[in-house]
Amino acid sequence: MAEDLKLTKGISREEIYKEILPQIEALLESETDMIANMANVAAVFKEALEFFWIGFYLVKGDELVLGPFQGPVACTRIQKGKGVCGACWQTGEIIIVPDVDQFPGHIACSSLSKSEIVLPIRRGQEVIAILDIDSDQLEDFSDLDSNYLSEAIKMLEKSME
Repeated sequence: MAEDLKLTKGISREEIYKEILPQIEALLESETDMIANMANVAAVFKEALEFFWIGFYLVKGDELVLGPFQGPVACTRIQKGKGVCGACWQTGEIIIVPDVDQFPGHIACSSLSKSEIVLPIRRGQEVIAILDIDSDQLEDFSDLDSNYLSEAIKMLEKSME
């Protein structure tokens, strides 16, 4: 696949996901490098859905370390169980936060971030990374995002096998 996105203007978020998931799959199918694939996935979601911030945190020892991302500068290290990303790493569960100011222990990398969705990335049963997406709008994420982003995560995990 050529490294350009084909995006239709003026369609719903669900239609955007349906349009870009096959393009993500094509980007990932011939590349096995995790960092390269994470960089492209972040770029696709940033361009297609215009999220405020999207990026990956990689498990390195006893902390999460900032990986490929799109958006303003970010926190570089997060402890297990701390903030939304650390909680996702600890539980291995997807977390949707409608209002980050209401999440106990939220780590505010940017005061412009208002809502967040975080998904674990696994190799086997082990969480090896976190996909973190921030919005500058309250209540911007739902099960729709969780479902489609989970599909992208499955593609990413498969590319690392």
